[in-house]
Formats: sequence, structure tokens, C-alpha cells
Amino acid sequence: QLVESGGGLVQPGGSLRLSCASSKLTMNYYAIAWFRQAPGKEREGVSCISRDDSITYNAESVKGRFTISRDRVKNLVYLQMNNLKPEDTAVYYCAAEFTTVNMCVMTAGSYPYWGQGTQVTVSS
Repeated sequence: QLVESGGGLVQPGGSLRLSCASSKLTMNYYAIAWFRQAPGKEREGVSCISRDDSITYNAESVKGRFTISRDRVKNLVYLQMNNLKPEDTAVYYCAAEFTTVNMCVMTAGSYPYWGQGTQVTVSS
């Protein structure tokens, strides 16, 4: 249902912008979250945005570096990642939850729709 893009290899301190798109979901009606999973680690929530964009949350590990945003015309959600660190290396997933309230959570089980993931590698 969802397709992520924009991952790649970047040096520490660099930036990437991930995109989350859907040809089937009108994402303006959904809370969207980004998760990541590094090898040998559990999937963790990174950022989320409410359906009306009024609420965003970021994990402590990415605060001040990552920003989630939405383009309602293009039906896209972005994750701008700045000052990347080697510990940000992971597969990044976007997820969607249809909701009638303006909130978002970073609990994987709350999201029924997922993308296939995009690899982000931060290394010199």
C-alpha cells in the first residue's frame, strides 16, 4: 500500500530525504509514522504526524535532526534527516493508520499499512 524512496549511502553529518507515497491511500486522512529497524534490533518509531499535520512526534534519538512533513497535493509524506550518524543506519519504513482524530503514536501495532522499506546507511 505504501512505497518508500530516498534511502542510500551517506557520510556522517550528511542529509537524506525519505519519501512515502501511496497510489491507493489518500494519505491526507491518515496518521503517518516512520519506523526503522537495524540488524539485530527491534523496530523502533522515529517520527509521526497526525492527519491534519498539527501534531508531530520525534524519538529522542532524532530530535533536532529529523523532521516529518506532508505534501497534501502530491499525497506524499517526507522524513528529512540531517546530521546523520552511523547509528541511524537501518531500514526505514513508513506506516499509515486511518484515523478521525488528530493524533499519532509511534507504536507499530497501531498501523495496518506498511511499505517495504528503504535502506539508509551512514558510513564514511
